[in-house]
Amino acid sequence: MAGTAGTYELGRFTGECAHTHQPILTRDEFVAALIDSADEEGRPILRRLDFSAQAWDSAARPDGLVCFWRSLAPEPGEHRQMFVDDETLIEMVQRMEEEADSRRRGFRWILALVLLRRKMLKLDGIMREGETEYWSFRVRGSDPAAVPMRIANPGIRDEEMRELADQLGDIIRADA
Repeated sequence: MAGTAGTYELGRFTGECAHTHQPILTRDEFVAALIDSADEEGRPILRRLDFSAQAWDSAARPDGLVCFWRSLAPEPGEHRQMFVDDETLIEMVQRMEEEADSRRRGFRWILALVLLRRKMLKLDGIMREGETEYWSFRVRGSDPAAVPMRIANPGIRDEEMRELADQLGDIIRADA
C-alpha cells in the first residue's frame, strides 16, 4: 500500500494562533483547521487557520469548521511544509459522515473522489433511494465484512465542482 499512498500540502503554517493572536513557538503542538469561509467578494472558499493546542483544547473552534489535524510548529527558517497523508484524509471523510451543510457535504464528496482516484478508496456500489444517489466506498485493504462508507452524491454542477476542486487544489497539493 505504501506505493499508492500520497501526501498533500494543506496550506502553510501561519505561526500565530487564530484565537489568541499569540505566536505559536517552535516545536509547540498546534491544531490546523480547514474552514468554510468567504473571499473578499463574498464567494465561498476553504481556508486554513492555526490554533495553539491550549486554545484548541479549551474549546476554541472557528465558525465553519470542516476538518482539523494536529502537528508541531517548525523551526524558524525551516522550509518544512505541512503535509497530511492519505490515511488522515480518509479519517476526515469518515468524521464528516453526519455533516448537514451542503458545501461541507460537497467537500466530503470531492475528497472521497480524490481518494478513489488515488486508489485509497474502492467503490463498493452505487444505489438510489428516491431522488438521492448514494456511493458506497471501502478503504482499500479493509475488512470486507466492515460497513462501507456511504456518501450521497450531492449533485454538484460542473461549475461548482470546478470551483471546489480549484479550492481543494489551492489547499491540498499532491506531493509529486
